[in-house]
Amino acid sequence: MTPLLSVSDLRVGFGRDPRANEVVRGVGFDIADGETLAIVGESGSGKSVTALSINRLVDFGGGRITGGSMKLKRANGTVFELTTATEPQLTGIRGAEIGMIFQEPMTSLNPVLTIGTQIEESFRLHRGLTGRQATAAAKDALDRVRIPDAARRLKYTPNQLSGGMLQRVMIAIALACNPRLLIADEPTTALDVTVQAQIMALLAELKRESGMSVIFITHDIGLVAGIADKVMVMQNGQAVEQGELNRILDSPQHPYTQHLLHAVPHFASGRATRSDGQRDNGASAEPALKVDGLLVRFPLKSSFFSRATGAVHAVDGVDFDLMHGETLAIVGESGSGKSTAAKAVLGLVRPARGGFSVGARAASPRRSARPIQMVFQNPYASLNPRLTIESILAEPVIATGGRVDAETRARMARLLERVGLPKNSLERYPHEFSGGQRQRLCIARALMLNPSVVVLDEAVSALDVSVQAKVLELLVDLQREFGLAYLFISHDMAVVERIAHRIAVIYAGQIVEIGDAQSVLSKPRHSYTKKLISAVPAIDRRREHFEIDTRQVPSLVRPPGFEPAPAKWERFGGDHMARVEV
Repeated sequence: MTPLLSVSDLRVGFGRDPRANEVVRGVGFDIADGETLAIVGESGSGKSVTALSINRLVDFGGGRITGGSMKLKRANGTVFELTTATEPQLTGIRGAEIGMIFQEPMTSLNPVLTIGTQIEESFRLHRGLTGRQATAAAKDALDRVRIPDAARRLKYTPNQLSGGMLQRVMIAIALACNPRLLIADEPTTALDVTVQAQIMALLAELKRESGMSVIFITHDIGLVAGIADKVMVMQNGQAVEQGELNRILDSPQHPYTQHLLHAVPHFASGRATRSDGQRDNGASAEPALKVDGLLVRFPLKSSFFSRATGAVHAVDGVDFDLMHGETLAIVGESGSGKSTAAKAVLGLVRPARGGFSVGARAASPRRSARPIQMVFQNPYASLNPRLTIESILAEPVIATGGRVDAETRARMARLLERVGLPKNSLERYPHEFSGGQRQRLCIARALMLNPSVVVLDEAVSALDVSVQAKVLELLVDLQREFGLAYLFISHDMAVVERIAHRIAVIYAGQIVEIGDAQSVLSKPRHSYTKKLISAVPAIDRRREHFEIDTRQVPSLVRPPGFEPAPAKWERFGGDHMARVEV
């Protein structure tokens, strides 16, 4: 039987001499109708270039196919050679027969057009819909990927949506035309586990309805186990191992495949939580950070000069204590308010009510003796490319009125050594470091002022799995050495399980469950926490059947003057509490 796509000896190069600069070397695979092939590997392995080559988008990025063959079986049964196709021929194939979900939504969406206009374009070009029909189809597309207030969001521009919501918009666009082959390049990396499960359910539903084939590029082995029929492992531009799913996961033969499987954190339902004794939770112990009744609201106006017609209750009465030497993980879906709460603690967002304190002082990062510092998600965007590492590490010292003297430079050297970077790093620039090294530099910068609290907002989600494991180990070691308190924000439950002492689950701007990590993960009490944990992919759950949840995510928009009802809590032993559900 003729495969839908047959790739043999594919070679792709870049630069003036592509043959001398090949980044994909001799890759070959077949994918049948209705089959899912997962391509796994770390960044730089060539998996994304392979995907871009299939629909010849690599041509627009300075790449050239230098050898090999890619044969696509068209809808009419004819076999078409993609490597020699002309641009007009490819225009008729892209979108209609080969769809693509890109990894980075911010660079894939037009920043000056509304979300609705960009989704409607797909329906206009490929389905011939116009006017209200196209708008209704665009709203349905957003509903399918679980974006709340879909009709209102159609009028938004990309800068008004979170990264997770933007990725959902990209997925909605790609699925609009029901392509026969869908190439998904890390489509769920920016999404929380519940939305990820919904996206996988959508892909599974489309496969059942239309026999669509999927090439799924990811580093999440647990997700691979749930959806793939075959797996191809790539390293340094080559396919080092490929075969049927169970054989690859249960009996990997290549050392790199074995390394990947070992490095990926696997969710163990609370059995892998930390058991160190670094916390000081005595009754008289003073919290490193105390948050009391934090409330953040963003007013909604129909025009610049009009009165507010309502408000987005992004954070609605959040309370917690963070002890010295402790890691409190805040988990929840994108848009739940977890990052907004962290920004309010840092003073980057003004709270409408409530507040926080650091130790015995009133909260102020500038006035505190040991300020709160932050490590951001993207290490590539967090460092000024024009400054040397010495200047970058000096910034927090100068910003707080300090001087860059011999003692400061000695501290720079000690911190660089502590985070595992060479001594000559001070004279180098950010582009001379890998992603993992850049995140280590961000951690070193955060420690320059000897903080008592470090906020880590998705600090390891952009890293490869092996680099991620090393950074997590570094964070644990630094916490033990300096007694740091971590506010760890993440949507990756497997990562949270390995670093958190306590977990706070936030939903629709409110904490719904909080307590010891092992207790929360092994015996969740709130229905939302149970839903989060049940959606976590695991390597031992093969070819999982995802169910689509059609329930609407509650809107955070409230009318003027609205006040939430006082929370009622139920205790389950120790410090494990859950909000009573109405």
